[in-house]
Amino acid sequence: MTKNERPVTLVVIDHDPHSLDLISSAILRKGLNVICHSDPETGLREVLQRRPEIVLVDLMMPKMNGMKVLEKILATDPGIEVILITANYSTESAVEGIQKGASDYLTKPLDLTKLRNRIEKFFVEAETRKKSFDLDRELLRAYQFEGIVGRSPLMLDLFAKVRRIAPHFQSVLISAPTGSGKELVSRALHNLSPAQSATFAVCNCSAIVETLFESELFGYVRGAFTGATQDKVGLFEYANGGTVFLDEIGEMPLAAQAKLLRVLQNQEIQRVGSPLTKKVNVRIIAATHRDLRTLAAEGKFREDLFYRLSMVEIEIPRLADRKEDLPLLQRHFLEKYSAQYKKAITGITRRAQTILARHSWPGNVRELENVIGNACMMVEGELIDVHDIPEHVRNTTFDLHAEDDAMSTLEEVQRRHMLRVLKQVNGNKVRAAEVLGISRGKLYNLLAKMDNCRESNIRSEAEILDVSSLRSVGAGLRASPTVYPNHVGKL
Repeated sequence: MTKNERPVTLVVIDHDPHSLDLISSAILRKGLNVICHSDPETGLREVLQRRPEIVLVDLMMPKMNGMKVLEKILATDPGIEVILITANYSTESAVEGIQKGASDYLTKPLDLTKLRNRIEKFFVEAETRKKSFDLDRELLRAYQFEGIVGRSPLMLDLFAKVRRIAPHFQSVLISAPTGSGKELVSRALHNLSPAQSATFAVCNCSAIVETLFESELFGYVRGAFTGATQDKVGLFEYANGGTVFLDEIGEMPLAAQAKLLRVLQNQEIQRVGSPLTKKVNVRIIAATHRDLRTLAAEGKFREDLFYRLSMVEIEIPRLADRKEDLPLLQRHFLEKYSAQYKKAITGITRRAQTILARHSWPGNVRELENVIGNACMMVEGELIDVHDIPEHVRNTTFDLHAEDDAMSTLEEVQRRHMLRVLKQVNGNKVRAAEVLGISRGKLYNLLAKMDNCRESNIRSEAEILDVSSLRSVGAGLRASPTVYPNHVGKL
């Protein structure tokens, strides 16, 4: 432990004074500060105020039992390691404790060697978490490309394509779903181009009134229309020598598209109300979330403009197609908003990460940023937990078997389909048999066979279930301090 690192604090809450003395004398260690309390309410207040790294709680105590203490601790700070101890072992209490977030469950009389090993394991894990945290920061720096975060194969291919295109492009079409970072990619193209020191002008085509398109893009001269009291420079003239980013170009009216085509072909503009043309040297990046090929086939987008723009085309993948980038993106936004809100937020609990991984992210990276920003605003401790995540993400429905059919047996696929149909018809077996195209008798036989299999599986699982297996399962369910993939804690 270096001079800048404070000791790890362990709070023991047990109404038995003998047990307190035994524990405090048995786990003396450099870098470990042990605090004992025989009153659960006083001990809980100490924990909530001091926020120790480890808490040992007796399960059976007067005034407040250990399970209630566990709940209150983890509701406040899910990053604390809580170990339950009890002289009255029961499988039910072990199951309940692990499911509620306890990291371990020890029985009295305590095996002091086992307890010391558990504490030592915490120190080793904490050091590993610290190294992982430092590595995460290095990875975040290593996998940032012009402000874009990603290490998935799809994004690495995108970065490579931008590097190749940037020095040479005159026009580029970016196809991407809403919220995926079209402007970031366009800025990367500009920043890596020979025009990097010149103007980068942005125009959101969906935000301009149709009658104002030409004057906004190409400018106008005094007297061109009522209210034109002086000459105005248009966007292309303003960005002369630089880059113009036309976002949502699929919303541009056909009349403006014709003039844009002239800019691309001849590199010249004509102000509204002026017979004169003016040469400009601009790079054009157009972006859309719509299918321009379909729009062109329907006559809603000029086909010649589409082919001119799509000479070089870049597609940005959906966040759902590159979920391996989620941890890095979460860390990126966590650092951004913890600094903005001046909060010492160190990470996201494993169970909260599981919720985020299950979400489909229809709003892509923008939605993820909003979710992490909201969670950083709401969180009270050092770790973002499930209750800090917006409700619409927490309530995401997730079918664990939705993508398993391709590698399932025919019988399993049949069973799942039958259950889906039954759900759709609200359990009406007669209607379900009609939809499935089988007789009611056949349906009843299949259901009976399925029930027999389920009862057999339950009996088999009950025979092999023990507390050690519950601990390993609970490790994934509890509010683990592991973030990206590990939490630094307070070492």
